[in-house]
Amino acid sequence: MKRTGTFYISGTLAALLLAGAGQLALERTAGAQGAQQAPKFEVDRLWPKPLGNHWIPGSFNGVTVDSTDHIWVSHRGVDSLQANEKGPTLTPWASECCFSAPQVMEFDAAGTLLNHWGGPGAGYDWPQNPSGIAVDGKGNVWIAAAGVTPPAGRGGRGAAAPPAAGRAGAPAGGAAPAGGGAAANGRAGRGAPAAGGAAPAAGGAPPAARGAAPAGPPPPGDAQVLKFSKTGQFVMQIGKAGQMGTPDSTTSLNRPAAVAIDDAANEVYVADTGDRRIAVFDANTGAFKRAWGAYGEKPGDAPAAYDPGAPPARQFRDPTCVKIAKDGMVYVCDRGNDRIQVFDKTGKFVKEMQVRKETTGEGSVWDVAFSADAQQRFLYVADGQNKTVWILNRDSLMTVANFGEGGRYPGMFYGLSRVAVDSKGNVYTGETYEGKRVQKFNYKGLGPAQMMLH
Repeated sequence: MKRTGTFYISGTLAALLLAGAGQLALERTAGAQGAQQAPKFEVDRLWPKPLGNHWIPGSFNGVTVDSTDHIWVSHRGVDSLQANEKGPTLTPWASECCFSAPQVMEFDAAGTLLNHWGGPGAGYDWPQNPSGIAVDGKGNVWIAAAGVTPPAGRGGRGAAAPPAAGRAGAPAGGAAPAGGGAAANGRAGRGAPAAGGAAPAAGGAPPAARGAAPAGPPPPGDAQVLKFSKTGQFVMQIGKAGQMGTPDSTTSLNRPAAVAIDDAANEVYVADTGDRRIAVFDANTGAFKRAWGAYGEKPGDAPAAYDPGAPPARQFRDPTCVKIAKDGMVYVCDRGNDRIQVFDKTGKFVKEMQVRKETTGEGSVWDVAFSADAQQRFLYVADGQNKTVWILNRDSLMTVANFGEGGRYPGMFYGLSRVAVDSKGNVYTGETYEGKRVQKFNYKGLGPAQMMLH
């Protein structure tokens, strides 16, 4: 075995690398010679600060940064916790720890929890799976909902712990955050969500006083986008839970996975996963404005099973993100097709790139974010299947570097679902499934591009 940096490789692979065989070796050689520059990062091992209150987060499917460099996150809540993570919510009572953290949380750049809310309330359908989050220029918080109807017979949800006295942003009316169903439209082979526990009596009654929550019908599948004030007051809903739309619908959605806000045009862009399209609505009234599918064409039937050797599919498989660059270009993650597609704001197709097109399973392109420089020279791609963040040149969409690998330690990833960037260039990531954490990577400037072995 030969050692290169921190990686051990076989003699055969070492020979291939030295011979410059393949894209990986070319990228590493170019980086070593300084032909490419790429952002460098160092993980902040103590970010965020402990939540307290016996709170534990579930699977993260939403991370964004607002105009004040506050970090907003959303997670699936108690239904994504394992039984040994929610002992006080089970019937019979099982243990002292833990309660689901509120499903929407706001942190400052130092990792201090500033605000929290989330859960069912009057006038809106709280998501099973809060799967994407965005904050507009007025401070309103938008949440997408991408949960499917859970299988019959699933256990009831456990309640969240009551917020500590004097803490900001308690859920309205003391409502406990609800949990989530499956995440947005993954490919075959995905595991089912963990069963939920029965709800305990409010206020943390002793075990003897805890009664089982009555079994009821499963909640309807998600088909809505919600708009709240920054303190959690409901403002508007687009779509209705359980009323799944079709690709040509002007009023309905189908498991929308993400949202992006165009403040100048007062429009909200929705990655409408189940309908395989990008749909655009008025951000004040919710009125439908336009929609498009892959290549700017009319969205239609789902493509055949993904084949890395086949020509690119003419339809989106599962658009899981939509982001708007400063130059007005609209970037769409087509996770199941391992690709990014770029459009103008009218839906006219501009270009595309597959990222690690050989990737099967859940796909390679889960979310994207732009670097903080004025030109947004780089594009960060969250790849939950390969468990890394790819760094692309935004003009060419060619991969120049990456950071992170699979694992549990700080700086590693499991179920990497979301990526966001603050004004200083720091990167924030969220992990779904059993990853259940957010991480901060401090920006350390530009340096020679290097590709970790993948």
